Amino acid sequence: MIETNLQGIASMCGGELLPNQDEKLLIAGVSTDSRQIVQGGLFVPLVGDRFDGHAYVEQAIADGAHAALWQQDHPLPKTSLPLILVEDTLEALQQLASSYIRTLPVKVVAVTGSNGKTTTKDLIASVLSRTFRVHKTDGNFNNHIGLPLTVLRMPKDTDIAVLEMGMSSRGEIELLTKLVHPDVAVITNVGEAHLLQLGSREEIARAKMEIISGLKPDGILICHGDEPLLAQVFQEEQTEKPERMSVVTFGFGVQCDYRPEGIMQHEDGMSFTVANETLGTNVYSIPLLGKHNVLNSLAALAVGRLFRVPEPMISAAMSSASISGMRIEKTITKDGWILLNDAYNASPTAMKAALDVLASVRGGKRIAILGDMLELGPREEELHEEVGSGILPDTLDVLLTYGKLGASIAKGALHQLASEAVHSFQDKNELRDYLQSLVNPGDTVLLKASRGMKLEEIVEPWISTKH
Repeated sequence: MIETNLQGIASMCGGELLPNQDEKLLIAGVSTDSRQIVQGGLFVPLVGDRFDGHAYVEQAIADGAHAALWQQDHPLPKTSLPLILVEDTLEALQQLASSYIRTLPVKVVAVTGSNGKTTTKDLIASVLSRTFRVHKTDGNFNNHIGLPLTVLRMPKDTDIAVLEMGMSSRGEIELLTKLVHPDVAVITNVGEAHLLQLGSREEIARAKMEIISGLKPDGILICHGDEPLLAQVFQEEQTEKPERMSVVTFGFGVQCDYRPEGIMQHEDGMSFTVANETLGTNVYSIPLLGKHNVLNSLAALAVGRLFRVPEPMISAAMSSASISGMRIEKTITKDGWILLNDAYNASPTAMKAALDVLASVRGGKRIAILGDMLELGPREEELHEEVGSGILPDTLDVLLTYGKLGASIAKGALHQLASEAVHSFQDKNELRDYLQSLVNPGDTVLLKASRGMKLEEIVEPWISTKH
């Protein structure tokens, strides 16, 4: 993590020390939450619509922080405290992270996409960790606050940082990528998430492509080669590109540099080979279900090869990768049925991919519990109904939906499924009771909805140990 003196912090974040400060006071680490103070570190009081961290500065220092930033438009505290004056505490936090990463001989891999970016980030980190000291984004610390904190927690001896970048509007990824200037940028795909804010998939593609605006000269973009919008946006005159950048693609199309072949789904994951003349007939396995995760693995494979990780190490890393939770997380419940928990987030693209996984399951009833997909904009009901209309009889045996928009999924599904196979609920307890009467040992239940729906609450009484 960042470790320097008080004057060093002030210089790196563009701040000014108050008079009579101990310039040599050691600062190690940064926190923005007064409930989780880094001992001997810097406290950054952020200001929001409903909170102001300046109210907690004095207590933060009493609890062990060595110093704090202080926004100039706030009256100074009456007590004497080790403070650094800045124009804006959030911008100072971001500048501090940008300054810190520039002091290190670290390579940066940045990852974004509508779906799969966290899984891809985890796979990339697993592959690179076989050869390098790797620091990666923890959980979903991928926004304008989380990314700077991730950088500032990075050990000084890190070889490669794997940083996830999230967004909800234009300009957000541009800000993040220009803070860290990646050597490699990865775009997993372009989906429908954030249609509410951006209005079209074209605008979503432009927002994702912002990631290359911060690429270093000679940087490399690794992206989904089956997505025509990425190629379109890349060629647009207003797209900011670094000098001498190159592009590597992955996907199912024959035009892609990395294309999977011989895909097989097993009880707990996928196996595949890669149609790339330099890779031979190596078989890769991942502890994840679904063809979409095979594509995420190809992105990780491409990154690993760029950094010259030996092929056997790439294969071993993929097969033992640790993936963040609720992304088709498989659990055997106490009652002996199988839960496929993919309730972390949802979009039409991601929901269709999860249903493809359920369709491949053999043995027992296949039950899908689908809930609202949020932030899809004016066409949200239509998009939900389209997902339902795409559910064929051989995909599942029973469809249960939850929520107002989930009812539109059920409405669409009735175009393909028998009425007795489709049930819509607005109450989680009623849905849980119906599931209790329906599910038997050996059955498989898929959960899929946006995080805000908290769909996992329906199955909490049954969850036992991971399989």
